[in-house]
Amino acid sequence: MPIYMDRHDVSRDVTAENVADLHQKDLKIQHKFNCTGLTYWFDDKRKTAFCLVDAPNKFALKEMHDQAHGEVPNQIIEVDQAVVESFLGRIGDPEKSQKTELNIINDPAFRTIMIVGIKPFSFKEKLNKKIKTIKILQNRAFVGTIESFKGRLVKQNPDYFLVSFNSVTNAVLCALKIKSEFEKNSSGIYKLPVKLKIALNSGVPVDENDGFFEKTIKAAHTYFKMVKGTVVLSSEVKELFESENYSTPITRGSVVALNVSEEKFLKDLVDFTERECGNNTLHINDFSRYLGYSKSKFYRKIVAVTGQSPNSYIKEYRLNKSLNLLEKGNMNISEVAFETGFNSPAYFSKCFQESFGILPSQYIKSNGS
Repeated sequence: MPIYMDRHDVSRDVTAENVADLHQKDLKIQHKFNCTGLTYWFDDKRKTAFCLVDAPNKFALKEMHDQAHGEVPNQIIEVDQAVVESFLGRIGDPEKSQKTELNIINDPAFRTIMIVGIKPFSFKEKLNKKIKTIKILQNRAFVGTIESFKGRLVKQNPDYFLVSFNSVTNAVLCALKIKSEFEKNSSGIYKLPVKLKIALNSGVPVDENDGFFEKTIKAAHTYFKMVKGTVVLSSEVKELFESENYSTPITRGSVVALNVSEEKFLKDLVDFTERECGNNTLHINDFSRYLGYSKSKFYRKIVAVTGQSPNSYIKEYRLNKSLNLLEKGNMNISEVAFETGFNSPAYFSKCFQESFGILPSQYIKSNGS
């Protein structure tokens, strides 16, 4: 049967003991609905509870809650058991909770998500065996540092690691440690032809989106790809870290800490770009109108946050999207060019080579497409 996670937003007077009691009521009648309650998470600070349930469908899960105690979930999503464990660290009750009569679990599902990776200065360098060796050695060092700060490696691909932390403090200190070690290794005579990028965001597993930690991860990817600076923190990560470490404030020299306004700007910018990327008549005025800025204010804002002009930003976005399409191998170069908003395949190839150091045809061959 599928596994589901549901979200309950509870009132301020609800305690961990109340939630444990409701969970026990579920367990007493779960057999009537062919459900099995695996575990749950409760966050007393944010007043949220998340249940992990093996159930035939969402309706059965909802009916079980309704009959057991009437506290139906605000949202239900289907999840992968292995993915849940990689982010949250468990798929069953923690041992410490089993020592109490009610099996009380006061364990938040709130996590800090890190995306960390190193990138060559040009795509041509990426194909170099030396760069690949550097990345392998550097990635091994990353894993050791991540583990020392109790991070869980959720996903690894050639370009980045996705890591989950229970502790905001551990996440930020881990990022700063990786930055320090990377700079130390890169400071020799033969400076490494790669750059480091780290982004941190925080959130809960079930939000208004349908995916598991989807909103949190998407924003972290945006910060990783677009915001200038080596280490980028969301406004919430910065505030939580400083609330836990009064004597260690975040200094702008070591990281870039976004504010709420910048986060909204980036979200709206990416949403609009995703929708209009294939439009080859897209103009800076279209962005400024959608985002509610004058043309000059939009220009200043995007340069301040991303370090790029609007034209450079949209070109880079289109080229990065073209990489994904070429890797899939089900479109030719001309189709990819028009799909990503370029006026002609020739201009697309020219821009691709200027940015990545090789032609699209060479990239296809390098990937065995």
